[in-house]
Amino acid sequence: MAETLPAIFFGHGNPMNALMDNGYTKGWRRIGEQTPTPKAILAISAHWYVPGTRVTISTAPKTIHDFGGFPQELYEVQYPAPGDPRLARRVQELLAPLSVALDDDWGLDHGTWSILRHVYPQADVPVVQLSIDRMRPASFHYEIGQRLADLREEGILIAGSGNLVHNLGAYAWGRPAEPYDWAMRFESAAKERILAGDDKSLIHYETLGPDAGLAIPTPDHYLPLLYVIGARRPGDSITFPVEGIEGGSISMLAAQLG
Repeated sequence: MAETLPAIFFGHGNPMNALMDNGYTKGWRRIGEQTPTPKAILAISAHWYVPGTRVTISTAPKTIHDFGGFPQELYEVQYPAPGDPRLARRVQELLAPLSVALDDDWGLDHGTWSILRHVYPQADVPVVQLSIDRMRPASFHYEIGQRLADLREEGILIAGSGNLVHNLGAYAWGRPAEPYDWAMRFESAAKERILAGDDKSLIHYETLGPDAGLAIPTPDHYLPLLYVIGARRPGDSITFPVEGIEGGSISMLAAQLG
């Protein structure tokens, strides 16, 4: 039997982190060094937020540069990890009778490759992406994580990528900024609930007070966390291997279960 792999939520932040050598990227590299090499990775990225549930089927998923206004060097980055059609079909099987479309058009968006090029720089671990159905409530995404948890015992790393706090409207563009009080409070409250196993509060995050509205003005970057905590196993250790808040309003927190 394969070694049980963790489920990890990554705060990916600015796409330029793909090119950086900083505290966040060093932390991502340590995760790769300290985690048993997975057979494959199932990635849930904030940037594949579409109607319906889809999973990539390509054997050679393309590197998607889904952003604008960045240096040319960033658009030249390629992350040529192979795909894994067998894993894609296993996801279909685990989520049945939910309709899960096999998608040969999408590839790896920057929520996935900007992190993985540090975690697994050789791009030698197969990667499959699962979309986030934007038409569904938060509880749906948590339940999907629960149904995918068996993959961990099959040597698959479940990786959610977003940001626990993600408010671009409040972001301090081009200047240093201390974390906003509300950002720190919400991040702290969420960490406490992750540690306590209080998944209900994390699913119904809007009940966590006015800080939640500022931290999560749109749910796309938060929902990947719910897939990860949904895949929790009894007895999982819980660590936060990467921490920090960028631009006052973007949490770079990584949460690892197992």
